[in-house]
Amino acid sequence: MPRPILLIHGGAGDITDARVEGKFKGIKDALRAAWKHLEPGGAETSSSALNAVEAAVRSMELDESFNAGYGSCLNTAGAVEMEASLMEGREMRAGCVTLLTDVMHPITVACRLMEKRRHVFLGGQAAQELALSTGSEKLPAGALVTDSARQALREFLEQEAKGLDTTFARTELDDARTDPKGDTVGAVAMDASGLIVVGTSTGGITGKWPGRIGDTPLLGCGTYADNTVGGVSTTGHGETIMRYNLAQRILGAIQHQGLSAQAAAERECQKMTERIGGTGGAIVIDHKGEVGISWTSRRMAWGYVRDGIIHYGINHNEVFQEPLVAKAE
Repeated sequence: MPRPILLIHGGAGDITDARVEGKFKGIKDALRAAWKHLEPGGAETSSSALNAVEAAVRSMELDESFNAGYGSCLNTAGAVEMEASLMEGREMRAGCVTLLTDVMHPITVACRLMEKRRHVFLGGQAAQELALSTGSEKLPAGALVTDSARQALREFLEQEAKGLDTTFARTELDDARTDPKGDTVGAVAMDASGLIVVGTSTGGITGKWPGRIGDTPLLGCGTYADNTVGGVSTTGHGETIMRYNLAQRILGAIQHQGLSAQAAAERECQKMTERIGGTGGAIVIDHKGEVGISWTSRRMAWGYVRDGIIHYGINHNEVFQEPLVAKAE
């Protein structure tokens, strides 16, 4: 019987020192909020992994330390347009949504679409109608916009007006322009039945054109799950990840070349950046329950729970640990 595991990320990019503490708190809060669905000896169900992934992503969508839900970055019109995807690895069902506005939890909208078992991908007005018809609250216009998102857009527009490169594709400095807070949130879980579920949610990139769609809602790019191989959620520069098909390449390296989850993540993230120039990262759980965590950006916030311990970090070659449940003093 597999040991349950929950692995999450809170975005890859040129994350400033001032944002590290908020990222760490948000990662640990999300893991603690979601682990109850996977905890051995708890109320394990056929949807334990699904519930854990949705709970972890929902926690980060509420936290302005992340670029998803509240705190999402702004397009050139000053508006939030969000996207998300969710996939389970047993029947390989999925729900993908894009161009959502003024709703709190895109990951839950993706989950509701998957539950419908009719379509895999909805965008724009159709996704909005699905959200509102399945219980999502319609928020006041601009309710998801934060002061930091407004500031990031102002800086982006100033750079663009000066003729600086804003194509988002070449360097870690470009990652800083697209999203100073770090891009995207995601979660991968395996429960005691061996079910793997992956969810990813984002506000995109600062200064994107209205209507732009990134890698997050695209299966094989931002999200993929297959119980016989593994599950992957990616983060970083979406145009780069889409062109490289990062999630699928990582799983292909595991399935066809026998690489471990860690080796596959490291190799494919590096090859992507060498080939195309943009940076990004990925979290992986393979079919044996082993984890892979890698990124080519300056930083990536990540964390996982196994055997009652939270492991987390944000810099390369850095791992911190603390108990999942704090000891009573």
